Amino acid sequence: QVHLVESGGGLVQAGDSLRLSCAASGHTAISRAVGWFRQGPGKEREFVAAINWSGSTTKYADSVKGRFIISRINAKNAVVALQMISLKPEDTAVYYCAARTGALIDQISLKSADFGSWGQGTQVTVSS
Repeated sequence: QVHLVESGGGLVQAGDSLRLSCAASGHTAISRAVGWFRQGPGKEREFVAAINWSGSTTKYADSVKGRFIISRINAKNAVVALQMISLKPEDTAVYYCAARTGALIDQISLKSADFGSWGQGTQVTVSS
């Protein structure tokens, strides 16, 4: 079982930046692909970004491409960051990190169903 803890959310103004962190621990945590998803008010959960176990491959939702960067930020690859710049009010959401489970745990997926371990979420609010 992989345990995930997100941090770094907050209230910012449009155009500001934030960096979210996801600390992973547990069995094979560093060998798993990690994704960030978000759920805005009244919306379904959506894919934001994902990174494979080594950090060599990343994927982004079109809505955040060019503004968000996902990366593994420590030597053990156990912390995944989501750097967000040029934030917009529509980025307001609870952001969740998730680790892949099942087959191909080291590979990226854009599907929330492929991620079986989830953090508790961190709120990001962008005011206009």
